[in-house]
Amino acid sequence: MTQLTDEELMLSYAAGDMEAFEELYGRHKSRVFGFLMGKLKDRGEAEDTFQAIFSKLHQNRHRYRPDIPFLPWLFTISRNAVIDHVRKKAARRKYMTDSGYPVESYADPDQGLGSMDEVLSELSGLSESQRRALELRFSHGLTFAEIAERMQTSADNSRQIISRAVRKLRSLIAGRGGKHEED
Repeated sequence: MTQLTDEELMLSYAAGDMEAFEELYGRHKSRVFGFLMGKLKDRGEAEDTFQAIFSKLHQNRHRYRPDIPFLPWLFTISRNAVIDHVRKKAARRKYMTDSGYPVESYADPDQGLGSMDEVLSELSGLSESQRRALELRFSHGLTFAEIAERMQTSADNSRQIISRAVRKLRSLIAGRGGKHEED
């Protein structure tokens, strides 16, 4: 079975061959999990998303077309699962925040922004466009291109607005203050 291509294995799996699935899984589980860890930076979240990916692979196995290379197809499923996960996580945070539940670490710990209370108390130090861009990115889970469309600017500019806003929040939370950065 190991002599078959990924595409041939996927067709066999779609026809009901579980050994073909086991071979595909064995070939690609490490790459997919590594991709998830790189994107999500949290083992538990990566494991949950990993399960969702192989569930989607199973659900869509009959839709696979052999003219599409398997690995890019699998990583498209993986990328979409990451996006879904991030959006759901942002929606849960927004719901919890809007409902008055304490959310200890709203900000990404890798960003070093601090607790939810710290972030919320310093938002007034940002410009309106920075606050809106942050909301669209982190509460609604939009991409830079989607933010750009809503804010009538370029994707590069939306990325820069968010970068400056995060930098400004870090500075404000650290108590360093700093001058107001223009968008």
